[in-house]
Amino acid sequence: MAERSRATTEANNENPDPNEMLVKVFDTEQESEALIVKGLLESAGIESDLKSGSFVQDAFPGLGGMIILVREEDSDRARDLIAESLRSDPADAADEDETRG
Repeated sequence: MAERSRATTEANNENPDPNEMLVKVFDTEQESEALIVKGLLESAGIESDLKSGSFVQDAFPGLGGMIILVREEDSDRARDLIAESLRSDPADAADEDETRG
């Protein structure tokens, strides 16, 4: 029985606690892009929550698509990771190679 409750507790820890202060670190119109960024954050040990922009219209008026929320204390690190990922996008490198070659 202890095994079951521990597994349930671990499963519930996949997303940030909804009572914690969460901040938006990324938004996009493309769900696939949001999933990639969420995976990037998770691989760095940053828990995140992916929401539909229409779900949080009251909090972020005029926002559509998908948004990623993280704990406030993780927001700077998450933004840095996202920015670094965008700077080193392999698709951009392929475009540069085609331009040079």
